[in-house]
This record gives sequence, structure tokens and C-alpha cells, in this order.
Amino acid sequence: MILRINKSLQKKTNLLSKTTLQNKYGSDAFDFSLKDNQDIFVCSKCKELDLIELDQLLQTVGWSRRPTRRVKRALESSILVVGLWRHDEKFPRLIGFARCTGDGILEATIWDVAINPVYQGMGLGKELMKYILRILKMIGISKVTLFADSGVIKFYKSQGWSLEPKQTKCAFWYAN
Repeated sequence: MILRINKSLQKKTNLLSKTTLQNKYGSDAFDFSLKDNQDIFVCSKCKELDLIELDQLLQTVGWSRRPTRRVKRALESSILVVGLWRHDEKFPRLIGFARCTGDGILEATIWDVAINPVYQGMGLGKELMKYILRILKMIGISKVTLFADSGVIKFYKSQGWSLEPKQTKCAFWYAN
């Protein structure tokens, strides 16, 4: 097992075996834990989401209920769907989520970023966003937009997102 430490979050990575990571979460999954926390978290674009568990997550962050069939169609139409899981050998729990739409070639838009309130403020949202941007960059997308409520603009601004002129709802990210 190789451990890498990110000084800003005091994060440890590569905690699960490659076999476990691949079998439970799929290719390109990323596992890590945070300082002073025994939990292992995993970002994955391949692990299938349970729509009921996703609905429960979105309700915990205060979003209104969406019809399951429409959510399923939205996920199918997305170019990237990412879950953030608290690893458990028998039953991993979905604690974060985001999805991206776009042309899949030049541009993408990030939607529906959600972290369970129990886990907010721990740096998990930052890890989820870094994972999403890494995957988008890997597929060649260099311009990403994001629509967010005004209450979370500071979160995105602190990560280097450029805000639209009114600085209220939309942010932009460009690959270097």
C-alpha cells in the first residue's frame, strides 16, 4: 500500500487494494481518508447509483423531490455521473454526488453537487470537485461551467473558479 499525503487536507490515498477498488467501485475510482477520521471515502464514476439512495441524499441537503424516472433519464443523458461513497465492505453509503452535461468534447457543465450535511465541512466537496475536473480533463474537456446557489459561491471561489459578472449563480473553470 502506497500512502500519499496532501498537506492541505492531511489526506491519505490508496487505502484499498487495487482489486477491491476495481471490483466495488470500477475503473478510475479514487480512495482516500481524512486526518482524524477512520472512514475511507471513494469517488467513482463507474459504481451504479441506487436511485432511492440518491433521492434520500438529495433530500438530506434540502432539495425538493424529483420523479425517479426523470432522474434516471437525466443521469443517462449526462456525460459524467460521480458518486462519493463512505466505504463499507458490505454496504458502501452514498454521501456525495454530482453530474455533468455537455457535448463531451469541448465543454461541460456541472450540476447537482451534493454532500450529505453530516459530512459537510470536512473537505469532501473539494475532493469530489477535484475528481470531477480530473476526469473531465482526461477526456479532453477544457472549459467547465457550474451553476450553484448563491449560498455556496464562496466554496467554489475558494477553489479558483471564476465567477460570472454578477457573481451570483454561475462559475467557470479552464484547464491550464
